[in-house]
Amino acid sequence: MSYKLSEMEHQYGPQVHILDNPSLTTWLAQLSHPNCKQPQINNFIEYIYRGLVQTVINGEFPRQNVHWDTRMTEFHPDQKLNASIIVQEQQAVTVNLARAGTYPSQICYNLLNYILNPDFVRQDHILASRQTNKEEAVTGTELGATKIGGDVKDRIVLFPDPMGATGGTIVEAVDYYKTCIEGPAKKYIALHLIVTPEYLKRITEAHPDVIIYSVRLDRGLSSEEALKSVPGALWDQEKGLNDKQYIVPGAGGIGELLNNSYV
Repeated sequence: MSYKLSEMEHQYGPQVHILDNPSLTTWLAQLSHPNCKQPQINNFIEYIYRGLVQTVINGEFPRQNVHWDTRMTEFHPDQKLNASIIVQEQQAVTVNLARAGTYPSQICYNLLNYILNPDFVRQDHILASRQTNKEEAVTGTELGATKIGGDVKDRIVLFPDPMGATGGTIVEAVDYYKTCIEGPAKKYIALHLIVTPEYLKRITEAHPDVIIYSVRLDRGLSSEEALKSVPGALWDQEKGLNDKQYIVPGAGGIGELLNNSYV
């Protein structure tokens, strides 16, 4: 059995996966609409991230062959289930990058507990916030308090962060795990609703081993020539961030929307 990922053609590199998933794209379009408010926002986040993390598990987690009993084994003991399933003992960590990543990480954590042996699933917590100047442009990322539950050796580490805008948060978070937490991890995987060309350039240069999955690529401020080309072919002419580093066309500030807190 071989899982085949449905994804957009691009030239950003083999570690980048922009999904071609009509259901997820539809939910994300509805989530992005200005008329979408709470509690619908949280519902759409749950629908999308459940589908997104399942896609990541299908494409990135190891498999094992099993020969298992079913409820019919009692009547047909020579006929058991032969199946290829996810390795139950694979260790995984999902990282809550508070505050936009809090709910997405909890969704991933809950689902992982039903796919893997729950004894091998963990959720870590990092407080991450944008640093801005007086013009409200992003100047960096500040990592605050952390609660890390142990090492990441041979673990698959997930970063469910809705907006891949500047790349600062993911770069800082991966830096922290690589330099401060015992490893090495088996894989680092970022799970996004939307990414920009600027984000992809920064993360692929800083951490080329990080695998990126996104429902959508937004590059609405790119040149006309770039918009007519395969994404990544004219990377230097592509742009998805405005002067305040918000994504265009984007979905607004997901951290604010999820928490109904606009500070």
